[in-house]
Amino acid sequence: MPLDPAFVGHAYPRSEVYEVSRAKIREFAEAIGDDNPVYRDAAAARAAGHPDLIAPPTFGTVLFSRHSIEDIVNDEKLGVDYGRLVHGDMKFVFARPVRAGDRLTVTTHITEIDNRMGNDFLSLRAEIDTDEGERVVTALSQLVIRAEDE
Repeated sequence: MPLDPAFVGHAYPRSEVYEVSRAKIREFAEAIGDDNPVYRDAAAARAAGHPDLIAPPTFGTVLFSRHSIEDIVNDEKLGVDYGRLVHGDMKFVFARPVRAGDRLTVTTHITEIDNRMGNDFLSLRAEIDTDEGERVVTALSQLVIRAEDE
């Protein structure tokens, strides 16, 4: 059954706080194979003009996966079947880099629902802010929920 377009405009409650640590940044940089010193060495980050380590640009996927995907999959009324979910597209719009010491929250919005050839296309906007309300990054994503096998 196709997703209901009436969910467009729906916003999920702000997530709990996610604390960004130096260790999490280093682990993420290691996982993606990026040896940029601003992700690993606080002195290098400060020399580059940052107050502490900064995270690689795709670090927002950690928060997106942990909160936005969880929001939509756990929403029984929306009815997303995780087993048919495919990540179609993602981009980030930065106000500033994510950095060690940030205390971040995520607010997920459904911006579009479209059905094409039995597949649902679900577009999301995840606003990643500090717990004090400063916008850090906006993640824009399109998810595809594949058609059920006949």
